[in-house]
Amino acid sequence: MPKMKTHKSTSKRFRISKGGKGKLMRTKQGKSHFRRRKPHSVRNDYDEMFVVSSQGVRRRVQRLAPYLREKSK
Repeated sequence: MPKMKTHKSTSKRFRISKGGKGKLMRTKQGKSHFRRRKPHSVRNDYDEMFVVSSQGVRRRVQRLAPYLREKSK
């Protein structure tokens, strides 16, 4: 069976967490636009990775980037 193609923007936006849990992580949207006028506490939130909680989104990312788990190891 041939290799499946990875959706490149999906593979750049999502990561698999390290430490054995293997949770799907994402950053917040709006990270680079109009960031100057936001408070420092909000700006610091943009650098943090958040766990994706929705099962539908996890399933969709798995379809778009099937090799994301192997890339994180």
